[in-house]
Amino acid sequence: MENKHSAAVYGILGLLGTAFLTLFDQWTKHLAVLHLAGQDALVLFPGVFELRYLENRGAAFGILQNKIWIFAILTVIYLCAAIWIYFKIPRVKKYRILHIIAVVLTAGALGNFIDRIRLGYVVDFFYFSLIDFPIFNVADIFVVISFILLAICILFIYKEEDLSFLSFKKQE
Repeated sequence: MENKHSAAVYGILGLLGTAFLTLFDQWTKHLAVLHLAGQDALVLFPGVFELRYLENRGAAFGILQNKIWIFAILTVIYLCAAIWIYFKIPRVKKYRILHIIAVVLTAGALGNFIDRIRLGYVVDFFYFSLIDFPIFNVADIFVVISFILLAICILFIYKEEDLSFLSFKKQE
């Protein structure tokens, strides 16, 4: 049974959450450009963590360099699917985490999409030197955390019938 919140309220909350998180990502990237571009890395914890400016023209781990059109198409497809899924998720407390995951994941996708369209690359700046992990940004954190939480939800929280709302079949 759905609560009294309308689809419009959920839509507005989702839009506001996505906008806030996307703006936060863009703000951190702006700070990275202002304070890190053209500078030596800012070592916060020697041998462990530093802030290092990078213009990433590819995807994770530098794959698909200079293929902006692929990322643009995939992001538009994702955004259409995310909107559809967001409104298919029942508006009850049991599924609130899925709404939040959708918002955070969408903000991450949008943050990097904006960079690719506006700049032709994504601004990355977090670097874990201890494990030589690829340099990343706030939007990447949003995407990774969202996927981890989604996997946990699918594997441990929801049963198959709990996710039947995603079916293309007409609900009875």
